[in-house]
Amino acid sequence: MTLRQRMDNVERRLAEACARSGRDRSEIELIAVTKYVGIEQTQSALGHGLRHLGENRWQDAADKYNAITGNGWDGSPANAPAGQAVWHFIGSLQTNKVKDVLGKFTYIHSLDRLSLAQAIERRAEQLGIVVPCFVQVNVSGEDSKHGLAPDALIPFVKEIAAFRHIRPVGLMTMAPIDAEGEQSRPVFRGLKELRDELNRSAASAEPVTELSMGMSGDFEIAVEEGATWLRLGTVLVGKS
Repeated sequence: MTLRQRMDNVERRLAEACARSGRDRSEIELIAVTKYVGIEQTQSALGHGLRHLGENRWQDAADKYNAITGNGWDGSPANAPAGQAVWHFIGSLQTNKVKDVLGKFTYIHSLDRLSLAQAIERRAEQLGIVVPCFVQVNVSGEDSKHGLAPDALIPFVKEIAAFRHIRPVGLMTMAPIDAEGEQSRPVFRGLKELRDELNRSAASAEPVTELSMGMSGDFEIAVEEGATWLRLGTVLVGKS
C-alpha cells in the first residue's frame, strides 16, 4: 500500500470507530511513529500532512530530526513554523538522554518516575520552556512494561505539582504485547478511569485531559474507550 492508501484506510477505520462510540473525529490526534522508517519516508509522512511524529529513541531519531527540523526551533507548539513537525518522544526516557531530547521533542509520553521528572525540570528550566508530559501508567501490571502502578499515580502527580517546567497533560499506557482484539479494552478503559479519578482528586493544578493509547493493532478499541492521541506506526507509515 502507498502512504496515501494507508492514511485513507486509517481514516476510514477511525470514522467507523467514532461512529460506534459516538465520538467526533476532531477529538483524536494521530502520531506517525517513524521508528521503523528512514528519513525519506518520514519526510513523506510530513509532506502528506502528518504533522505529529513519534520516536522511541534519540539515537534512532537524531538523523531524521536534523534532516527535517534542524536546530532553529525551540520545540514549543506555539512557536512551531507552519507545516513544521511536532516531535513526540514515546519510548522509555533515560535521565541521561533528557539533555538530548528536551528542546527538540515537544511532548514526552513516558514520564514515570521522580528522578526523570527532576531531570526534565532541571533541563527545561535551563532552556526556559514548559514541557507537556504524559504520565505513563502500567495498567496491565506486566513486569516487562514501564510505567507507574495505578495506585501510585495520584501521589506521583501531587509530588511533581511544584515543578514549574513540567505540565502534565495526560496519561499514557500500552496494552499487553500479545493482547488480541477485545483483550486490550480493559487496559484502555482502566486508563480513562484513572484519568477521571486523578481529576477528581485535584492532584494537578490543571485538568489532565489527554489519553495517549492505541497502536497499530488496537487503535480502534482505544478510540472507543476515549483515546485522544493514537501512536500509529506500520499501519500508517509502513516499515522500511
